[in-house]
Amino acid sequence: MISTRLRVKELLRERRWTTKVLAEKTGMSESYLTHIKNGTRRWNEDALRKLAEAFELDPTDLFAHRGQIGGASLGGVVAIADSEEATEGEMKLKVVPVVGEIPSEPSDYNNQVCQVTTGYKDVFVPVFGREGDAMFCYCVGDNGMAPNFIKNDYLIVQPSVWTRSGDIVAVEYGTTEPIKEIMQVNYMDDFIVLESVNHKKPPVALVKGKDSFRIIGKVVYRYQKLA
Repeated sequence: MISTRLRVKELLRERRWTTKVLAEKTGMSESYLTHIKNGTRRWNEDALRKLAEAFELDPTDLFAHRGQIGGASLGGVVAIADSEEATEGEMKLKVVPVVGEIPSEPSDYNNQVCQVTTGYKDVFVPVFGREGDAMFCYCVGDNGMAPNFIKNDYLIVQPSVWTRSGDIVAVEYGTTEPIKEIMQVNYMDDFIVLESVNHKKPPVALVKGKDSFRIIGKVVYRYQKLA
């Protein structure tokens, strides 16, 4: 599980600060900081912002999620498919379930069911600056999309957002046996063209209004597996 516990104790040790020093830098009480440090009290967004400023770190670097988790070392977040970034200083946080396959109808309930049935029970990732209970994190199962995405990469997928040509999306297409994949979508006058992320497979051309097709969600972030 990628914990929402903060690395306050570790960071204090690295900087050789006392809790009193941190209290002076953040304006928070020593008692409250001690609880956060020991994981005995839930932090809020304001506390997270103050701690990030005090330690001069990105908020994501405060989370205890740098170890080997589910076979992947998650040491940073890479925005890959979205120019609609959160405004500077925005601290909205979602804890998103990891799933082993793309859910057909993403929702808070369906995503958690998919999480359990695909072997990722209690595995979550933190996501900043995004809202929506239907968001899910798809764990890439093989190297079929390499070098763009590789096995054990985590892709944050946000349903119900506007997409444009060139976006990377989770898509379902086909009538007899629907296929769900992560692909690049391109919109044309009469066609929708789906291409493999690494462009190593022939594109799929779908006729608008005739062929079965729908966007399940847009890939907005990637937690990249590190060497």
